[in-house]
Amino acid sequence: MEFGVSTFVTDDGIAPAALGRALEERGFGSLFLAEHTHIPVKRESPWPGGGELPRPYYRTLDPFVALTAAATVTERLRVGTGIALVVQRDPILLAKEVASLDLVSGGRAVLGVGAGWNREEMRNHGTDPRTRMRLLRERVLAVKELWTKDEAEFHGEFVDFDPVYLYPKPVQDPHPPVMIGGAGPTTFDRVVEYGDGWMPIYGRGTDELAGQIAELRERAGRRVRVTMFSVPAKAEVVSELEAAGVDEVLFGLKTVPEDETHRILDRFAGLLPGA
Repeated sequence: MEFGVSTFVTDDGIAPAALGRALEERGFGSLFLAEHTHIPVKRESPWPGGGELPRPYYRTLDPFVALTAAATVTERLRVGTGIALVVQRDPILLAKEVASLDLVSGGRAVLGVGAGWNREEMRNHGTDPRTRMRLLRERVLAVKELWTKDEAEFHGEFVDFDPVYLYPKPVQDPHPPVMIGGAGPTTFDRVVEYGDGWMPIYGRGTDELAGQIAELRERAGRRVRVTMFSVPAKAEVVSELEAAGVDEVLFGLKTVPEDETHRILDRFAGLLPGA
């Protein structure tokens, strides 16, 4: 099993380069960053975590800028989004951003994707929440075309462009892995059709995890990679996830200043193999 962290990088927590160095020094394999472009002042969409929306949601750095900062000071750390809100991003720009990150990092980029929950945020980007899943599908498929074709084109309901050149191409062959977030009734449909792995949040729709993973891999006809994020740093939880067939655990890291982050990571590192 592999280990990393999932977190929000903000303007009042540890800086992304310092976080990347701290993770690699302690033997972690990956860093996944959340995304919110903004939070509307008037919001009716409930936070899936329950209660008040935590402060880091309001203050996230752009994930690709932050991940690039982390990538340039590390050599092995995989850098990914957990998750990128693809329904709020232009697919041509997204393809270029991820390919550029993959190039800068030497082939360490991972694109975790989802449609999000904040309907007001989506609407500010011109996205109709009612069609966001269809939009997500087309944008991911379009990004893959842009990554893998010299003259890429796409003609869909929401995404439509004639042949274009887009460079750089990703370092990874055929492209950076696309991890599908969520655990809803149609999530596995998305993983099977256009995902390279599944990345649910611990405790949200994952109560029957071993059976869910077995079902997904049977449906896909392949060993789909499973990365679990926002995982509590407890030995019994790690053992439970390993037994269920999870490939990678991302410990949920609080957004706090550098000194406190180091103390938390030291505690997390005690759960790594060989610690």
